Amino acid sequence: MIMDDEILLIDKPAGMTSFGVVARVRRLLSQRAGGKVKVGHTGTLDPFATGLMILLVGKGTKRSNEFLKLDKVYEAEIVLGETSTTGDPEGEITKTSNRTDEITKAGLEAALVQFTGEIQQIPPAFSAIKINGQRAYKLARKGEEVIMPARTVTVYSLELVEYSYPVVKIRAHVSSGTYIRTLAEDIGQTLGVGAYCRELRRTKVGDYSVEQAASLNDLGITS
Repeated sequence: MIMDDEILLIDKPAGMTSFGVVARVRRLLSQRAGGKVKVGHTGTLDPFATGLMILLVGKGTKRSNEFLKLDKVYEAEIVLGETSTTGDPEGEITKTSNRTDEITKAGLEAALVQFTGEIQQIPPAFSAIKINGQRAYKLARKGEEVIMPARTVTVYSLELVEYSYPVVKIRAHVSSGTYIRTLAEDIGQTLGVGAYCRELRRTKVGDYSVEQAASLNDLGITS
């Protein structure tokens, strides 16, 4: 759905990079316009993640600052008792605990409360954050040590949607710059069993909702 001819809301599929989405949309719009059309995004989603991406088209690419600091809502599936080298299903998964009887719903909810409000968070090394001019994930893939500085983020609400050990489903309303992968890992560490984020879907950015978005298939993009 294009809004005021400058904003395009996309429901990103799993398995595709955000840059891949932008490239495909740019190619489609340029073909339709008979010339090159500028397309940019207002915040990446990890390849395994799905959900709302706000793309800016043409003159709209100059409006990126309007969107960068908007808060976001995510739905996530966290697996307890296992960790991932990347914090998500793309990394090497290691089983870390079999403590099924000790992680009660009450204990889990108590842990979630600890991560509500203003918190300190260390972003994952496998992220697009730049360290000395280079993307952190590129350094991490080379096996280089990546020291990520902590940042202050705000978790406005953290709702337990469903729980059946080892799978936890949450809904999180967070400030810009919050990493749900890190949140999942920190929750697992607090519980003493480890955890990683297996599924992630962004449902809102500011007042924009994924329900307003078009899929790539809707736009006629199949690959």
